[in-house]
Amino acid sequence: MDKATVKKVATLARLHVTEEEQEKYAAQLGGIFKWIEQMSEVNTDNVKPLSSVIDLPTPLRKDEVTDGGIQDDILANAPEAVEGFFVVPKVVE
Repeated sequence: MDKATVKKVATLARLHVTEEEQEKYAAQLGGIFKWIEQMSEVNTDNVKPLSSVIDLPTPLRKDEVTDGGIQDDILANAPEAVEGFFVVPKVVE
């Protein structure tokens, strides 16, 4: 990773990065990318995908509506409501 790439990424992210910081981040990001390359060398052909290192079932909750029926309470805070919906100003012409 070089300073030009760091500068480009910073520009895309709308971040101000000084020349000194560009050098520092280029070195740090280069190290991270080298580590990622090392990880890709590991043979994982016989390893099944895991969501956790502990084999536990995912707890699921019953799918039920818990806070319905309070439409009037919610719309009471709205500056303007029509037919059960919030009224907002038009933002696209």
